[in-house]
Amino acid sequence: MLRMLYNLVEIQKGGRELSGQFYDVIVVGAGPAGSYAAYELASYGYNVAVFEEKSAPGLNACCTGIISAECFRSLGLDADVILTAINSARFYSPSGKCLRLQTEKVQAYVVNRLLLDESLASKAQSRGALYFFSSPVIDVIPGRDGIQVEALCSGVREIFSARAMVLANGFSPGLPRKLGLGKIKSFLVGAQAEVEAKNMDEPEIYFGQEIAPGAFAWLVPTSVGTSTNKAYVGLLATSQGRLYLQKFLSNLFDHGRIASQEVEIRQKAIPVGTLARSYGDRILVIGDAAGQVKPTTGGGIYFGHLGAKIAAGVLDEALSSDNLTAGQLSRYQKQWKTKMGKELSFGCMARQAYIKLSDSQVEGIFSALDSSGMAEALLYSGDFSFDWHSRLLLAGLRRSSIYPLLKIKQLVSREAGL
Repeated sequence: MLRMLYNLVEIQKGGRELSGQFYDVIVVGAGPAGSYAAYELASYGYNVAVFEEKSAPGLNACCTGIISAECFRSLGLDADVILTAINSARFYSPSGKCLRLQTEKVQAYVVNRLLLDESLASKAQSRGALYFFSSPVIDVIPGRDGIQVEALCSGVREIFSARAMVLANGFSPGLPRKLGLGKIKSFLVGAQAEVEAKNMDEPEIYFGQEIAPGAFAWLVPTSVGTSTNKAYVGLLATSQGRLYLQKFLSNLFDHGRIASQEVEIRQKAIPVGTLARSYGDRILVIGDAAGQVKPTTGGGIYFGHLGAKIAAGVLDEALSSDNLTAGQLSRYQKQWKTKMGKELSFGCMARQAYIKLSDSQVEGIFSALDSSGMAEALLYSGDFSFDWHSRLLLAGLRRSSIYPLLKIKQLVSREAGL
């Protein structure tokens, strides 16, 4: 208590205002992971406050919004957030060879990210969570008797207090590093724009070092069956995402695939790897901030959702017993690592293997998958999952002795213990 009083005196000396508000949990970030954690915690009956730097949830999100049918059901979303359903896609090799895959059932949905974020925030608010928009958190001050969060609210530096904090502010290394939780050192750059596309009825995925080095590019329709012909075009790359996207847009425009290349480009860093520690005294870290992102595709909504759910359960027990020490909260990391740790580790290894492949080797893999029929066989096997990629990749490695896959097999199988 003396330490808390000392902090209050120092705050007043620094010209910062005390809000006088005390919460059970403060959530930093109103993205899908943060809002779902707030929803779960508020549903348990806790007094929850969410701080978001943007003026509303989901604004200017650099995200295609593709989530699996499993994720859609787990989030409890209404159908009005869906832009289109996906059960097929075209994959293009570096030379332009097309491999088309289709399933009978819908595998995923393209959702409106603005509506998704608004929906999850609304669910949390309906359970009593309070939201502070246009309120970036600029400092966190842990204490023995609570945790203090400094936010810039309407230009005024204010201090809010809570028993615990959930950090869900995306891939932003400043606060985790300050709190002694480590730093995610590896990342990809994602860049995306909304365009008017022509003759689009299913997602298209493009591979090649000239297109998206170390990753892939996409063209995803968002208005199938309507007259608007809107689509997302984007890519992941090891660096210079904006530059590569500008080149890709120019190529699509030259081939008559899009109406204009003069569009707004958004980009962001996407973590590859996980935080050394996703917990501390009174602190849990979830979503992109913890590295709960698929290394193979850069998608983070589903794994962030799983992390949020686990975090809320662990915090419920810790708050109930008034034991919010790092030792008690370490159960969170053990649980989420058990749930998805191997998947993330294998995805990182697969990504490292892919980065080392030349375009000719990728070309060979396309030819092998197409001519052998293995692509369709894996698609209809019990190993296929839109979210859990390791089962499919491991099955492919076990089944194949085809030369173009040998390099991946050597690089990945050794680490995976096959």
